[in-house]
Amino acid sequence: MFPKPIEKTSRAWQITYQTLLPLALVVWLLPLIAVAMFSIKSSADFATGNYWGMPTSFELFNNYGKVFFESKMPQYMLNSFLITVPTVVGAVALSSMTGFALGIYKFKSNLWIFFMFIAGNFVPFQILMVPVRDLTIGLGMYDTKLGLVLFHIAFQTGFCTLFMRNFIRALPFELIEAARVEGIREWQIFWYIVLPLMKPALAALSVLIFTFIWNDYFWAVVLTQGPSAQPVTAGITSFNSQFVAQYHLMSAGSIVAALPPVAMFFLMQKHFIAGLTLGAVK
Repeated sequence: MFPKPIEKTSRAWQITYQTLLPLALVVWLLPLIAVAMFSIKSSADFATGNYWGMPTSFELFNNYGKVFFESKMPQYMLNSFLITVPTVVGAVALSSMTGFALGIYKFKSNLWIFFMFIAGNFVPFQILMVPVRDLTIGLGMYDTKLGLVLFHIAFQTGFCTLFMRNFIRALPFELIEAARVEGIREWQIFWYIVLPLMKPALAALSVLIFTFIWNDYFWAVVLTQGPSAQPVTAGITSFNSQFVAQYHLMSAGSIVAALPPVAMFFLMQKHFIAGLTLGAVK
């Protein structure tokens, strides 16, 4: 029923596993390796078709210097932070409260309301492109960071509520009952008892939502235009001119754009893993 640990398999299979694992890792990392190689090449390499060979000249400082000092990449990066951080705070805060309400209180339509949050995750966001864009235009929030933040919070709250509600239901309900017997108010139970126990879940969810929003490209293109509100995922396309695609600068910009979520994961790695595995082992 369960897979056999690799230590208990035959020696031949262990050697096969140890050989195939690095190969699979290289294949999985190949696109990232290619982008990293492209980011240190010159435009002449692309013009001559030298896509996979060694660079004719290493343009590391030249390419990344152009990205930082001769483009609007710093503005795009700032926009991404101004969009992602408020979205993470808003989605996690709302889902913590809704998860507490749906996980602790028993009332009519509790399950139906929870199903509505879940159902929203299964709606293909492509079919919402036109109505959401028209709504932002009608509300005067098209091509604004506030519009992106509000709609990201709306779209992410369903998944976050699912995550939080299931986590809160796994907490010992006796703590809630004991607090109520002592006369503690409901908001104090949430703030002083439940919320501290949710720290691993909050950390794991924050990393996930930060990655989702930072890497979003679809809504960044649909709801913004121009450097005033565009995040870095959409801003990278500005390196393409009308007749020439500057792949070396796009690659350098992509590497720079990938650094914040990677740094976020490694900084929160301990809490992230704890949040995902909490309750998996008794």
